[in-house]
Amino acid sequence: MAGFLDALTTQTFLQNALWGSLLASIACGIIGPYVVVRKIGYLAGGIAHAVLGGMGAAYFLGKSPIGGALVAALGAALLIGWVSSREHRQEDILIGALWAVGMASGILFISRTPGYNVDLMSYLFGNILMIPAHNLKLIALLDAGIAIIVILFFKQFLAVSFDQEFARLRGIRVQLFHQLLLALVAVTVVILIQVVGLVLVIALLTIPAAIAGHYTGTLGRMMLLAILLGALITTGGLALSYQPDLPAGATIVMLAGAAYLVSCLVKACRR
Repeated sequence: MAGFLDALTTQTFLQNALWGSLLASIACGIIGPYVVVRKIGYLAGGIAHAVLGGMGAAYFLGKSPIGGALVAALGAALLIGWVSSREHRQEDILIGALWAVGMASGILFISRTPGYNVDLMSYLFGNILMIPAHNLKLIALLDAGIAIIVILFFKQFLAVSFDQEFARLRGIRVQLFHQLLLALVAVTVVILIQVVGLVLVIALLTIPAAIAGHYTGTLGRMMLLAILLGALITTGGLALSYQPDLPAGATIVMLAGAAYLVSCLVKACRR
């Protein structure tokens, strides 16, 4: 730990990684409770894996991979939302198809990218130590956008998440806010990909929120606690992985899993 703190004062890449993990914690802390309450982790996983197709296409065309990821994530979220509103039974099939086709098309695009080979593992399992400074500004802007939208429509999202029939009776446009919520999930997935990668993104999106749900029953407090837990888990994982040179994303998720297990045991003992 001392070596990590010493390096943090001098190494710019480590400072960027720390800022990236803290900014990502804000997004996953705000959106994670909705994913947990609505039980749409599998849906978020489909969006996450469809993103690889957008990143691969962006690389092939010489564009920003994060821009391609954002377009693919939003497109997948809107498509899933549109299908689920009309053919609910087909939703899981569509998610599975997006999951597989997104991964396959991304690999194909990356394999055909001229000039140099892209490290696919950095997208699958994350490489937060290589996060550039300009991506931190993008993550901060996305965090701000997510926070503003959630604050403006907090009551609508609350009603849609817990009781859609009641929301309809109150005149809330359920489909619109469902689509908007999926779009926010998509943006959060793009942010977290840079921290823990495609494969592990659902863990960081759901585990802090699930732990927070053990100790509070209101959505607002759940968000605040999830943000704090996300910051502690990502920072702790970064510190634990530094000295033995372990993959930071995998270490963060292992720490999150251990924290969830301890929380479940504590909850059981309290009962």
